[in-house]
Parts: sequence; C-alpha cells; structure tokens
Amino acid sequence: MLNQPFGLDNLSHHTCLTQGRIRMSQSAHYSDLGGFKYPEDDLLRARLNQVAEKISQPDFLAGQGLGNEIGFWIFDYAPEHELQVRAYLNFLPSLMARQHPDIKMAQVNLLEVLKDYLAERGFLDKAIAMQKSKGDAALLKALRGPLHMDKFAPYLLQHSLSHDPNIVLLTGVGSLWPMVRAHSLLNALHGPLGHKPLVLFYPGRYDGQTMSLFKRMESNNYYRAFALVP
Repeated sequence: MLNQPFGLDNLSHHTCLTQGRIRMSQSAHYSDLGGFKYPEDDLLRARLNQVAEKISQPDFLAGQGLGNEIGFWIFDYAPEHELQVRAYLNFLPSLMARQHPDIKMAQVNLLEVLKDYLAERGFLDKAIAMQKSKGDAALLKALRGPLHMDKFAPYLLQHSLSHDPNIVLLTGVGSLWPMVRAHSLLNALHGPLGHKPLVLFYPGRYDGQTMSLFKRMESNNYYRAFALVP
C-alpha cells in the first residue's frame, strides 16, 4: 500500500520512494519511481504542469487578490496517483531553481520531519516497538501529547522554515494519518505563516469546504484554503 497511513517502521520504505529517480518506460503512459512502475493520469499531468507557473507569479507570492484570507492552497489528487505526484515533486525543485532562482522554496516532507521530531526526543524507537507490541491504539494514545500541534507545529517551523522561504510546499501528509491531521496542522500554521503562501499536496478530496483524506476518511471542515489548480 503506497500511502501506508500508519506504520513508523516503514520510514525507510517511504524515503526510498520519495528519493527515487524518474525513468520513462517504453509505454508513453507509464513511468517508474525508484523501481515502482505507475500509470500516468493525463488530467493530473496537465494539472501538475501548471503548478510551477502558478506558484512563481508575483501576485501569488505576495498574496494579492485574497482579500483578508491567508495564502494557503491545496492541490488535491486521487490517492492512487501518489507516485505520479511524488515524481513531479522530485522534479519541481530543480525546475524552480533553473527558471526562478530568486524564489526561495521550502519543500517539506512531513514524514521526514516527524521522524526527526520523534528521534530528537528519544521517542522514535520506543514508538516503533510500542506499535509492534501493543498496536495502533496504544501508540496513538502515547503520542497524543508529543504530537499536539502546540508542540509539533513550532518544531516544523524551526526545523524546516527557519530560512524564511518565499513559499512552503507540504508533502507526505497521507503517510502521517492518523497521527497528524492535515486540518489541525494547517490551523496551527495560520498565525505563524500569515500571508506567506503555503501549498499542501493532499491525497484525497478538497472541495473548498471539507477535506477527505484518501477520499474515504470522514470529512473535516476547513474553509481557509484555496484550490491551487482546480
């Protein structure tokens, strides 16, 4: 399962996927990422191809045209196309560096941040062992305190955004469920980031009113973000 929602012992698996190289196969509609072949969706490819232009626009970076709203955006996609999105996100930093070297972009893999957060606090090995011995429910209860947004969100800001980027891209949120909920994290980042543009790549559905992870989980109300590429 590509978007394994709960399994800290699969960290190396996720890292391998996100760091894999993109290689086109003989079929024009298939690519592979780190040895994992995936079908390319034409509509998704067309949407992804608009991302770099969208996030490099001066009005977007300045948060203009949003009224009093914060500059938070969501790029939602069907979870079965996770590898296609990861392949694009592997390519995006080099594209932005070539075409827009003046824009400082922070692309944050939330799974890696969580791993570092737990490791620095001496929780990572204990959490993996607890999940194996006592199950998911016990682990969730044990991590409820350490992963409260009053603690995790400030760490994220210091760990990944201390260099004051022009734009923030968040990835890997599907791999953190149910330990970290997307709407809770976004709510915690409203104040610190203000009008700084943030884009969450979301494997699920966002309709401007609710967020539904994997298009299966119960929807959570969230009204503050805009669709990046509808």
